[in-house]
Amino acid sequence: MKKILTLTFFAPSFSLIFLLLIVSTSSMARQSGHGRVNMSGSIIDTPCAISTADLEQTIDFGTVTTGEISHDGHGGEHRFSLNLINCDLHPFNESKPDWSVFKTTFDGPSENGFFSVSGAKGIGLKIIDSTGNSAVPGKALPGGNLVTGSQRLDYILQLVSDHQNLKPGLYHSTIRFKIDYF
Repeated sequence: MKKILTLTFFAPSFSLIFLLLIVSTSSMARQSGHGRVNMSGSIIDTPCAISTADLEQTIDFGTVTTGEISHDGHGGEHRFSLNLINCDLHPFNESKPDWSVFKTTFDGPSENGFFSVSGAKGIGLKIIDSTGNSAVPGKALPGGNLVTGSQRLDYILQLVSDHQNLKPGLYHSTIRFKIDYF
């Protein structure tokens, strides 16, 4: 006598598998909309804000000849400004005195008392404030008086000979600034 072995597989039907896929996919779809946003910032007690248009400025000196630098000792002047806005001279902490003075400091690579450039040689950059004071890299210019509301701080940037041998070429520099209030 032969025994016939019948194997019965229990397999879920295709519709059951399809239903499970839809349920798991839709639950994944709902979860795929999750995310995270990290943020940080600071609130500082300062009398003024600096106009965002002034935070990063680019000044193009164009073409200057070695003859101009050799003969005149400098290239042309380029004016730029920093605008203080929303100035309120009363500090948040009323136990502190009102702000009345600001000091601007320009900083960057320097050589021979000037802001240095990369590329061409024998030149540097000089910054002069509206009262004729020359900025020394990393040192504050003499203070100015703060006013309520808005205030424009004017400066001149000039390409100058740094008393080294001139070597023509493309040049660039980055100069940072900060404003302290007292």
